[in-house]
Amino acid sequence: MRLFGTDGIRGTVNVHPVTPETVVKVGMAIGRLLHKKHGKNMILIGKDTRLSGYLIESALTAGICSMGMNVTLVGPIPTPAVAFLARTLRYDAGIVISASHNPYQDNGIKIFTADGFKLPDSIEKEIESIVANQNSPVSRPTGSKIGKAYRLEDATARYLEYVKSTIPRAASFDGLKVVVDSANGAAYKVTPTLLGELGARVISINDKPDGKNINAKCGSLFIEKLGEVVVKHNAQVGIAHDGDADRTLLCDEKGNIVDGDLIMAIWSKELKRQGKLKNNTVVATVMSNLGFEHHLMQHGIHLIRTSVGDRYVVEKMIEGDYILGGEQSGHVVCLTHNTTGDGPITAVQILHILKESGQPLSELAANVELYPQILKNVTVKNRKDINTCPEIVKCIEEAQKRLKDKGRILVRPSGTEPKIRIMVEGEDNKLITEIANKTAEVVISAMV
Repeated sequence: MRLFGTDGIRGTVNVHPVTPETVVKVGMAIGRLLHKKHGKNMILIGKDTRLSGYLIESALTAGICSMGMNVTLVGPIPTPAVAFLARTLRYDAGIVISASHNPYQDNGIKIFTADGFKLPDSIEKEIESIVANQNSPVSRPTGSKIGKAYRLEDATARYLEYVKSTIPRAASFDGLKVVVDSANGAAYKVTPTLLGELGARVISINDKPDGKNINAKCGSLFIEKLGEVVVKHNAQVGIAHDGDADRTLLCDEKGNIVDGDLIMAIWSKELKRQGKLKNNTVVATVMSNLGFEHHLMQHGIHLIRTSVGDRYVVEKMIEGDYILGGEQSGHVVCLTHNTTGDGPITAVQILHILKESGQPLSELAANVELYPQILKNVTVKNRKDINTCPEIVKCIEEAQKRLKDKGRILVRPSGTEPKIRIMVEGEDNKLITEIANKTAEVVISAMV
């Protein structure tokens, strides 16, 4: 039974695997694997603002408590806050109930270990095996050995204070006007409050979650609208999160998008200037722009690429003792500060660099000459392994020949949605558009 994708368990609520029955079993499996004979036996659970969060939270709590482990509930809170709190408060694990950037009908479960990192594949497979076993669990605790559920009231305040501590105490954002788009998600209070306490004048939009409007034509997936608001209000910066706020994308004062590649370029150069960029290396995925890679090379910074997914970025960072990495989509990880993509920390760090440099964001990002990129997401009913589809393989080979050494094509299945993702990159915008459209047609034909 396959439950886990590239970022936890995710899907439409009340459709397998995100049903209350399966979630209870997942909770029981987690409780069975993590239960200790002695000690605290406590798991932290946070969530985003989806209507279905209550359902998943109750089912997960029931499963965990039925195996004798206790649960601490913190309510709506950014994903990186759960990773931080699980680590610093010494919980056995942290769980986030969220489907990240997906629409509100979806939900999911992300699990962090006691040290704040996402579960390794080996433990995910153990959970899948236990859930699939109809006879599991063999025994369950009874009486006083059943777990309890508690609530941590100051979880958000603890996280806010930590994020502020990642920049110098004397730092101030006085004079900055910032627009924040929280995507009606988990950071709808956190980021506006955070920046306001640091002295910025904050214009907050999409900050009224109703359980159904998370990611709805707002946030990091629809950042063009943020750019319009930035220009309208003469703000210096726009900040956009996704639903669980482990991503941050920016808009400069002209309304131009500053994506994850540009954010990593700005941040890595500042860290190198301070002598803090370990091994002068940044880790990114195969989706990151060639222009970004070339820019880093010009500044003496090496780029290492991984498969798509922030967990693979973090694994490579740990393996090579690197501190900065991320994805073009806005998952940016700085292991100096947190163990996962952290939208609020990313925002604070870039604003601090901007304030200290005295330069507008457009100038900080100006020297990175990105290649034109076309991204297409093709929804398919019958998602197959691309390598088993000769027509797709042939299409990719022909496209790469046309691009020569001045471009790339990547075709891959989404790890979180029933989609095939196509990325074409090159110097000629007309050519890459043509190739992307042709590839999408072939994918649709091959996966009917």
